[in-house]
Amino acid sequence: MKFTANYTDEANATVVATIDSQTLANSLNDIAKQASKTMEVQGFRKGKVPVSIIKERYKDKMEQDTQNNVLQKLYSQAQAKLKINSTDLIGEPVVSKFDKQENNDIKVELKINLRPKVDLGDYKKLLPEVKSINVTAKEIDDQIKTIAVQDIPLEKIKRKRAVKSGDFVIIDFEGFKDGVAFDGGKGSNHTLEIGSNSFIPGFEEQIIGMKYDEIKDIKVTFPKEYKSKDLAGIEAVFKITLHEIQEKSNPTIDDEFAKKVLPQEKNATVELLKSKIKDQIKHEKTAKYYNNKLKPQYLDNLVKSLTFAIPQSILEQEINQILNSQIRTMDKDKIEKLKENTKQIDKMKEDAIPDATSSVKATFIIDALAKAESIEVTDQEVSQTVYYEAMMQGQDGVGALKKYEEMGYLPAIKMSILEQKVITKLLNDKSQGKK
Repeated sequence: MKFTANYTDEANATVVATIDSQTLANSLNDIAKQASKTMEVQGFRKGKVPVSIIKERYKDKMEQDTQNNVLQKLYSQAQAKLKINSTDLIGEPVVSKFDKQENNDIKVELKINLRPKVDLGDYKKLLPEVKSINVTAKEIDDQIKTIAVQDIPLEKIKRKRAVKSGDFVIIDFEGFKDGVAFDGGKGSNHTLEIGSNSFIPGFEEQIIGMKYDEIKDIKVTFPKEYKSKDLAGIEAVFKITLHEIQEKSNPTIDDEFAKKVLPQEKNATVELLKSKIKDQIKHEKTAKYYNNKLKPQYLDNLVKSLTFAIPQSILEQEINQILNSQIRTMDKDKIEKLKENTKQIDKMKEDAIPDATSSVKATFIIDALAKAESIEVTDQEVSQTVYYEAMMQGQDGVGALKKYEEMGYLPAIKMSILEQKVITKLLNDKSQGKK
């Protein structure tokens, strides 16, 4: 078996080989001999099955096993020749060419993905400025009130006043698109909190001002990213019938209430509750500030500033993921047309290269930052995250964890947690003046 193995760059290597028919025949014979020792074939004693019978009856499997065996040997020899450490490998090699010749030789090309060498330089200098997060007294009071009203029962409003923000209403509704009712757009005796933003934008606001037994048509526009493709971005009319207005009485906020909210505190007071609520709000606002503004800015700085090779097969996978995401947003007609237009697909792939490159670079940068900052994510952290998020959505935590494991999602979740921990630590250090 003749082969050449060369580095394309620090993150990619290519192996080109011709596997001669004799090598294949020898490998097939060895595999068949080994199989004959354990296989049971009717008419023969176990371990006494002739090799020729094994080759004949299990031809397809034997040939597949032979090819896999020879490719694995080729991979091992190429790895040794290139002096590649197993810790530098990313996944299995990609077989980019596998052509059987007329003389039964096989021409093979393998692409080997290697972990990039990321020189972070003075990465902390690229951190954006971190502004201090303030929490107002109103934010604290509003949050405490939200907690307090949860256990207060709803009371029907007897006076005939109009709906205002904060009310709970019982309504019938039915949605129409171009004058025709659409599936999933109808509900009866539905309780809705005005101002909760649980319906599409513009829906709840137009109920404000309605009175008992009033019927009203409201116009709304579904968000472009709405889960139903048939409704995404379209204008619709909802016919609303208001049956009842309900409200909750003002809660009593005192030390007794604080003790109920903070049962673990022996001497809970309203002031202590406010302090803890303030910390909670600050934590949530900081996380939002980091995730929505500073993290994208920092990663963008790093991606643009750091230059290193990336594994091409990983890049191609990311390009395909972007392409598939775009296709999932298309209607059936567009998808059918796209199938017949390879030039358009190639154009879409080409357009996806910049975003895909940035995404792949960011992944390896995060990995390098984690090593530099000695940050790790344990399997227990991954399990706890999946379990908690599933429980928050009313799902079975154990079932969700098993499902994600079977679908191969856990490594991506682990990387997401790692990214969060690394960026949060760096930004916290920056805000506290640490170097």
